[in-house]
Amino acid sequence: MAYSTLKHIPELQQIEAIIKWSDYKHLSSTVLCRVPCEDELLPIYALTLGNRVDEVPCIVYVAGIHGLERIGTQVVIAFLEALLERLAWDQVTVDLLQKVRIHVLPLINPVGMYNNTRSNGQGIDLMRNAPLDSQEKTIWLGGGHRISPLLPWYRGKAGEAMQPEAKALCDFITREVFPAPLSLVLDCHSGFGYRNQIWFPYARSRIQPIKHIKEVYYLRKLFMHTYPHQEYLFEPQSRHYLVHGDLWDFLYLQALDHGNVFLPLTLEMGSWRWVRKNPLQIRRILGLYHPIKPHRLRRVLRSHLILFDFLLHATLSYENWLDKSQSPEMEELALALWYDS
Repeated sequence: MAYSTLKHIPELQQIEAIIKWSDYKHLSSTVLCRVPCEDELLPIYALTLGNRVDEVPCIVYVAGIHGLERIGTQVVIAFLEALLERLAWDQVTVDLLQKVRIHVLPLINPVGMYNNTRSNGQGIDLMRNAPLDSQEKTIWLGGGHRISPLLPWYRGKAGEAMQPEAKALCDFITREVFPAPLSLVLDCHSGFGYRNQIWFPYARSRIQPIKHIKEVYYLRKLFMHTYPHQEYLFEPQSRHYLVHGDLWDFLYLQALDHGNVFLPLTLEMGSWRWVRKNPLQIRRILGLYHPIKPHRLRRVLRSHLILFDFLLHATLSYENWLDKSQSPEMEELALALWYDS
């Protein structure tokens, strides 16, 4: 890859450095696809650690679906680097990898990151690109539209194939993740609200809960009880806004046919408080989505490691809590918390 292109995407440089220089026998990588940018083809990588047999549980860390939201990719890379460092000396982490599979897809939209745009190189918002419509009314434009790629949140033309980045992600999840008896996804974004939020499907309906509402509620309960001093807001995305073409709604519905438990979560890092503390950063488009001050960046890179680690251990230990989540009381509590208000 030409350095003139790569130098504008330091996150991609970090990913390739991990792949090239890592001497960790546990790490493997593959290129899901390559997308054109200038005169180059930029790769979309999937990095994998752990047991590759279908019977073990699986967790996936995803970032960079929106090119402007660089902090998501940086947080995922920081977690991966910490995990790889621990494998060099921590026997507990080495043993853990025998019982779980970890996938890291740190940069789904490298062209968007190169261009400093939310959309991919075709002007399409990948999180509005699935062949799925909301069952209820969405907000104008922001819920996804087919007017023009010159406007944000463009879905693409009706009937067209999914964009290669979105298709590569969906194909990978279907092939490598669905066979697991339980799988969790954490997709990292930024740019909405003052609080850090954890969202789960649906993004297409305010009134219809997902089939696995009991499991999500119990997972939230475990997290809140294990870390009572954290500040995440954990709820359905639909409590904030509805969208067409959500990739995780699409994949969740596909997963129901496989009979296993697939729970996709979205981490929405609240970037508005970064702007409130440093209003001048709004002069830069990246400032709306990224902690510009170095000390805030360092704080963000470390502050989500608890969540990442919790989800990894919850995936590994799913047999210890999944049956407990099946109580009818869990569904009643979940519906009362999220859908009766």
